[in-house]
Amino acid sequence: EEFVSKTGCDSLAIAIGTSHGAFKFKPEQCTRNEKGILVPPPLRFDILEEIVKRLPEFPIVLHGSSSVPQDYVKMVNSNGGKMPDAVGIPEEQLRQAARSAVCKINIDSDLRLAMTGTIRQHFNEHPGDFDPRQYLKPARANIKELVRHKLVDVLGCDHKA
Repeated sequence: EEFVSKTGCDSLAIAIGTSHGAFKFKPEQCTRNEKGILVPPPLRFDILEEIVKRLPEFPIVLHGSSSVPQDYVKMVNSNGGKMPDAVGIPEEQLRQAARSAVCKINIDSDLRLAMTGTIRQHFNEHPGDFDPRQYLKPARANIKELVRHKLVDVLGCDHKA
């Protein structure tokens, strides 16, 4: 509590291997799985554990924690985009962080990918459309489903309100 009052902070953003954007990791930082897909290095849960030990019950925030869903990366790339080697934090690691003291996990790049991929695909499949309602409606629906998936299936936030 003394730390909170001195800094005016109500949460602490930590760096345990996360970073902003869809290109968090360079290919040389990753390994490739049997399908040739990049696998990023694991998050530093040892650092998280030490912070929790030193600041018990202090709320922790993970910035730059998008998973960079590969289905949306593929959707972007197959519809004119250029996002080679975009990779994010594996969802199982985000779930592990959410079980700890992490109370907020930022996933904005995932939302941007859902929006951009859906819009690119719509324009590719319907080149005559120009009314934003035609392409924003499915884009918003994909964002809504992605948020539901993250909250329920990844972060375990369902039935907590």
